[in-house]
Amino acid sequence: MSETKKKFAGVIPPMVTPLKSATELDVAGLERLVERLVTGGVHGLFILGTTGEGPSLGGKLKRELIERVCSLVGKRVPVLVGVTDAAFAETVELAERCAGRGADAVVLAMPYYFPAGQAELLEYLERLMPEIPLPLFLYNMPAMTKIDIAPETVRQAADIKGIVGCKDSSGNMVNFHQLLRLFADRPDFSLLIGPEELLGEASLFGGDGGVPGGANICPQLFVEMYTAAKARDVGKMLECQKRIYALREIYRIGKYPSSFIKGVKCALSVLGVCDDFMEEPFHRFRPAERDELERKLKSFVDLR
Repeated sequence: MSETKKKFAGVIPPMVTPLKSATELDVAGLERLVERLVTGGVHGLFILGTTGEGPSLGGKLKRELIERVCSLVGKRVPVLVGVTDAAFAETVELAERCAGRGADAVVLAMPYYFPAGQAELLEYLERLMPEIPLPLFLYNMPAMTKIDIAPETVRQAADIKGIVGCKDSSGNMVNFHQLLRLFADRPDFSLLIGPEELLGEASLFGGDGGVPGGANICPQLFVEMYTAAKARDVGKMLECQKRIYALREIYRIGKYPSSFIKGVKCALSVLGVCDDFMEEPFHRFRPAERDELERKLKSFVDLR
């Protein structure tokens, strides 16, 4: 497969999950958000990831979200679904549901709680893949899983039938460049960067795109960055990078790791896109934090 025909490339935002309560989707908000992203030029959607609070959502909500998003997207762009679970059987069941609802791929972080070695990860994937009916992306998220998938392990995993790419959210660009070297002969295997501030660098040096959470707020900005990087337009890249760092100021509000998700959800609420309810154990920004975010957001986008 040639690089120009690669299916999973570009800007594939990790979509937030619009909620009205712990058991109810914000359906109208979900519809607005999907349209905002697709018409904003993104190249795919990733649901039930970290930004989508996937590990915190109950099974009924996950199933409903998969069905609604696949229906709303209507094959205009690929839909990738997080199926990470500590239980092998639960991962398989969710992947089967994704296939039945029209998803294009699944995304899997390594099972958390019990840390595994690199050899055990490969053995786990070899046992899992015959049960998975869709292409699978590896998801390297060591901050959450306590497991850092080594570049050499990713390269070995790529030889397992059905594994088509890796989303690296480690933030370790040395490792990402190692991945680029290891996969120089595999244009069919997609390498996506997680941290949004690294999208330009990763794409410029040969990565296939990224999964930027800020694209929920400003999809066009991240599409512009990706396009500029692929065109090697450094001037445009620098302009986009300044704007990306300006947007990231809203993530500095609050003092907990969840502040990134809170910030994105609150911004979408301020913009009138969807509710900013969060699953337990977290909560939406308090009024003072919301006011601060709105002030920062006003300096970045037109809120009229």
